[in-house]
Amino acid sequence: MASTNAHALELLSKSKPAEGTVISTYRQTDGRGQIGSKWESAPDKNLSLSVIFYPEFLPARAQFQLNIATSLAVFDFVKNRLPERPVSIKWPNDIYVGKLKIAGILLQNALINTQIRSSVVGIGININQTTFLTNPPNPTSLSLETNQVFKLDEQIPLLCEFLEQRYLQLKAGKIVPLQHEYLRQLYRFAMPANYQRANGESFTGTITGIDEIGRLKLEVEGKTEVFDLKEIRFL
Repeated sequence: MASTNAHALELLSKSKPAEGTVISTYRQTDGRGQIGSKWESAPDKNLSLSVIFYPEFLPARAQFQLNIATSLAVFDFVKNRLPERPVSIKWPNDIYVGKLKIAGILLQNALINTQIRSSVVGIGININQTTFLTNPPNPTSLSLETNQVFKLDEQIPLLCEFLEQRYLQLKAGKIVPLQHEYLRQLYRFAMPANYQRANGESFTGTITGIDEIGRLKLEVEGKTEVFDLKEIRFL
C-alpha cells in the first residue's frame, strides 16, 4: 500500500466508515510526514496505520486538541514498551526516545463551516527496523532500544487501546488535563535550548507552552515569541 492516510481519505470520499476504522499495512511505500517529508519504513518491520475519527464535538479552532490526544496515545504506547527509557513528545507530534525519533503522526482534518467533519490520524512507529537507508538524522526503534524483536501483530491492539483511551478523554471534555499532560511530556519543555528561525538565524529560547491553536511559545531574551511549524527548527 502506498499510504494508509491516502487510502483512508479515499474511503471517506466515497462513504462514511465507522469511527475508529483502522487501515494498516506492514509495507507502506509512500508514507508522508509533516511539511511533505517522507516517512521511511522497511517492509515487514514497522507499524504504519491510519485511524478515522469524527470529532464533530471539536470546533475547527480547537483541532490541535486532537493532536494532543493522539500524541499522548502514541507516547503511552512507546512508554509502555520502553518503561525505563526517556520518552517525550517533540512538538507538535513526534515521539522521541532521548534525542532520537521513534514515531511520527500526520493528522489530516476535513472541516465543514466551523466544525471538524472527519479526521485521519496517520501513525508510523519504528518497531524492528535497525538500519535506515535514507540516513535520516536521528532515527531509533523499539528493537534498537531493547535488542529485541517484537511481533508486529501484537502491537496494533495495544496502540488502539491507548488511542481509544485518549480520544474518550478528549470527547469527555478533559481538555485541560490533556494539555497539562502534553506539556509535562514535551521535549525540551522549560529547558533553554538552541533553535533556528525560518530565515536561518539561530537563537536560544525556552519552551513555555503552546497557544490556543497549537503554535509553540518560547521565551526569547525575556519576551514571548510564537512559532508555527514552518517557522522554527530544533537544533
